[in-house]
Amino acid sequence: MTDLMEVFSGNDASTVSTSVQLLLLLTVFSLAPAILILMTSFTRIIIVLSFVRTSLATQQMPPNQVLIGLSLFLTFFIMAPTFSEVNEQALQPLFNEEITLDEAYELAALPMKEFMSKHTRQKDLALFMDYSGMERPESIEDIPLTVLVPAFAISELKTAFQIGFMIFIPFLVIDMVVASVLMSMGMMMLPPVMISLPFKILLFVLVDGWYIVVKSLLQTF
Repeated sequence: MTDLMEVFSGNDASTVSTSVQLLLLLTVFSLAPAILILMTSFTRIIIVLSFVRTSLATQQMPPNQVLIGLSLFLTFFIMAPTFSEVNEQALQPLFNEEITLDEAYELAALPMKEFMSKHTRQKDLALFMDYSGMERPESIEDIPLTVLVPAFAISELKTAFQIGFMIFIPFLVIDMVVASVLMSMGMMMLPPVMISLPFKILLFVLVDGWYIVVKSLLQTF
């Protein structure tokens, strides 16, 4: 702490500027989880996978760690071209001292903006732009992240819930059929979920459900 105070109390303006940039860089790293969740495909993937587990009614199977781990690796797979572009345009020139830290921030934000804009509904983007009183931007570069990120987030939430609804339908049909059969047999005291669970798992395995779900997610991007 004392060393940090000595750095900021120095008379060298360049030293103070470098220290401020270092603090800003550490702040970005501390926000890395939020960046990963709200600026990538992670939100859509984890919500859809959670819908799969809920529709199967398997409680905690697969465990949360498995779903989050799978979501992370799928996110890295989907975002690999974008991350590669960020590395080539911003990180490597910054490490080679070819550009400044401010220029690196701007160059790194552009590929992320391009990815988010492809999956953001115009209605959601217009909501935040109108609220902030912004004029219509001429290009993606003119859209600030403070507007694009929340618009992208609610667009991802809607898309994920739409996919989750489609996943729920076949399992809901199984629950209704089982409940109707049990009621017609007079077995009203037997929980329908107990009987329908093996059938739902069997159906999911026979149709290779995880392959279909992951394939559908990849195709949406």
